[in-house]
Amino acid sequence: MNIDSQLSGHADRDDTSPILIIPYMWIGDFVRNHTVVRVLKQRWPNRPVDLLTTSLCAPLVDYMPGVRAGIVWDLPRGRLAVGRQFSLAKLLRERNYGTALVLPRTWKAAIAPALAGIPERVGFVGEFRFGLINRWRWGEKKLPRFIDKNAALAQPDGAPLPPEWPVPQLRVPAEEIVRWRQANGLNASAAVALAPGSVGASKRWTYYPEAARLLVERGLEVWVVGGPAEKGLAQEIVAAGGAGVRDLTGNDLRNGVLAMAAAGVAISNDSGLMHIAAALGTPTMGIFGPTSPYLWAPLNGLAATVVQDKSVLSCQPCQSTICKMNDHRCMRDIAASEVVAIAQRVLGELGARAET
Repeated sequence: MNIDSQLSGHADRDDTSPILIIPYMWIGDFVRNHTVVRVLKQRWPNRPVDLLTTSLCAPLVDYMPGVRAGIVWDLPRGRLAVGRQFSLAKLLRERNYGTALVLPRTWKAAIAPALAGIPERVGFVGEFRFGLINRWRWGEKKLPRFIDKNAALAQPDGAPLPPEWPVPQLRVPAEEIVRWRQANGLNASAAVALAPGSVGASKRWTYYPEAARLLVERGLEVWVVGGPAEKGLAQEIVAAGGAGVRDLTGNDLRNGVLAMAAAGVAISNDSGLMHIAAALGTPTMGIFGPTSPYLWAPLNGLAATVVQDKSVLSCQPCQSTICKMNDHRCMRDIAASEVVAIAQRVLGELGARAET
């Protein structure tokens, strides 16, 4: 029997060898990786699944059902870092993985699994990875969405896409949320969490300060959630909303996860925190301008998908990180009063359900 025959049989055996996922490392994409985990666990319930992760994304692994462990390993983006690749390969070899799913198409993402000698290395054709990937998949460009491309690698080769993928899940223990509230001096009321950041300026809705002011005027508590890059935005929002607004931005992504888990409703740009909130089951309002909700909204579904509907813009969606025409109207034409009204409606619906 040749090596290809052995490998093709390997994936279908009822074995218990662990599986490693090499994912995309942006926060939102990392959350969506949980769909890949769930597909693998449906296919092979007895095989442990681990995720390679960066230090930034590592806290997410703790809340992902079905993930055995996160392998925290920070590789530089701009260079090969040969020594780091060999050290990672040594660690992977010690864990005896039977299969590696290499989701990114880059050759750099496939180096360590190949050096580690993982028998089955699954990935799409791309970047001259011959010899690094040994279970090739074709047809990536024909798959409509990012999640289709990733989750298809967890299926048998040639299997049709299902009507629906299993949605990402993040589960935070209730007692951890209670401790987090106490540590931050927060009461038990249902606050509105604002996530004003995003990768790319064009995806940022700029009326968060006004929205915070309107929410506070209606008697609602407001939290600003994000990383260090959002500290300046948080200060503007706090200045506009006053004492009813708390700046909860910080360096630890775990803090953002817990804030979104504790919030009554989340209002977010198309960003990683939007995917976190949705995967937690927090009612989430996603504000979309240059990006397509079909392509990039969470699989979990949103309490509201907010897009401007005042005019038809030929450039929308442009998928660009910087607005190059129409003066950012796809975001400017979404009024703060409109977003606040939707948030109040969502909170009202939640309150009505709680009473019944």
